Amino acid sequence: MIALLLVVHILIALSLVGVILLQKSEGGALGMGGGGMSGFMTGRSTSNLLTRATAVLAAAFMLTSVFLVLLHNRERAPHSLIDQGPASSQQTPGPAPQQPAAPSSEQAPGPAAPQPTAPASGQAPPQPQPEKPAEPSPPLAR
Repeated sequence: MIALLLVVHILIALSLVGVILLQKSEGGALGMGGGGMSGFMTGRSTSNLLTRATAVLAAAFMLTSVFLVLLHNRERAPHSLIDQGPASSQQTPGPAPQQPAAPSSEQAPGPAAPQPTAPASGQAPPQPQPEKPAEPSPPLAR
């Protein structure tokens, strides 16, 4: 069905190009005259025939385009998650990641953590010095 509609669509496109090329140019673009159909039909009947043929072919081209899209999307339509129902899990979940155990003071191996030292009698504990804020750099000269 899609292949047949695609062939019809291509034939409509080619005939639309042909009908448009037969029409007389109105703007005189590129200095060309009005086409080479001076003896075929009168100007008025040629204009009406080609204008109507262009309109009909353009409408047919758009309709076949829409039908092609609808047919293509109908074949590969996404499935709704609501229609599928609950998903059945076939995989078994792996073991949960374990948190590392907090070190206790009873553990002997490994380096010992530094113990805070008590200040000597009569002295206050040392206060950390605040750092100076960084000075902004001067703008670059151009």
